[in-house]
Amino acid sequence: MTDSGSSVPRRQLGRHLRIAREQAGLGLEAASQELEVSRTTMYRIESGGTSVRKADVLAMCTTYGVSNEMTEALIGLATQTKAAGWWHSYGDAIPSWFELYVGLEAAASRLRHWEPFTVPGLLQTREYATHLLRSQPDLPDVEVERRVEVRLERQQILRRKKPAPPRLEVIVDEVTLRRRAPGMAGQLAHLQSVASSEIATIRVLPLTAQPNWALTGGNFIILDFPSTGLRAPEPTTIYSESLTGAIYLDRPIEIAAYARAWRMLELSSLDPSQSADLIARIAKESSDD
Repeated sequence: MTDSGSSVPRRQLGRHLRIAREQAGLGLEAASQELEVSRTTMYRIESGGTSVRKADVLAMCTTYGVSNEMTEALIGLATQTKAAGWWHSYGDAIPSWFELYVGLEAAASRLRHWEPFTVPGLLQTREYATHLLRSQPDLPDVEVERRVEVRLERQQILRRKKPAPPRLEVIVDEVTLRRRAPGMAGQLAHLQSVASSEIATIRVLPLTAQPNWALTGGNFIILDFPSTGLRAPEPTTIYSESLTGAIYLDRPIEIAAYARAWRMLELSSLDPSQSADLIARIAKESSDD
């Protein structure tokens, strides 16, 4: 549960190949035609969305004029893109577009999660998660159970010993905490427990918060990564999920925009102590109903 599987090597390889292509002056379309690979496949390779064969890396490096030393290093990375993380045992219970995120989450040193609609997955209880997944149309009960198990397994990173667990910071909307749902009492109690044990820092955006620019977008997670030996850390990545897919952003201008949004959300939210008091008050009000 401590490894990132193939996610980080895939992303590293994809980034280096994209840089090499751009330095060679080739657009994605031109490169895909030259290599006789579909544009979609090229995009997936460069975004870290798939494992890569050594032969394909060699062909790309040859086309881009990459040095022999760098070519050997990238071929070495390609062999790591097939490494299996714990989540591979769950097969198609994890959508392909989410698989990359699970590996990056396991490798992160800090996670900043803004969730305006539900309790974040890393803090969900079994009953709450089951209710959310059961509401998805045409999802069989057996599949619901498998996805719940994946969600609970992901939470183990918060309690691991080595490497150190990621620092989890969460901002959740008060509306979410007041929304009636099966298992909500247990979910609120769990949030109280997490906050008091300092497993995560939880802030609540109160109903009294004024509308602002940061609220005009949807949910997002900012992932920061540790340095590994002499290597530079993986670049900070923004993950944002929709009903049918997700986007991964790591360009400086994109990171800066989401960092500003996070800071604005922090300033609009209650501090951790006030948030804990509000969660306790909502839990009491719910039990009194």
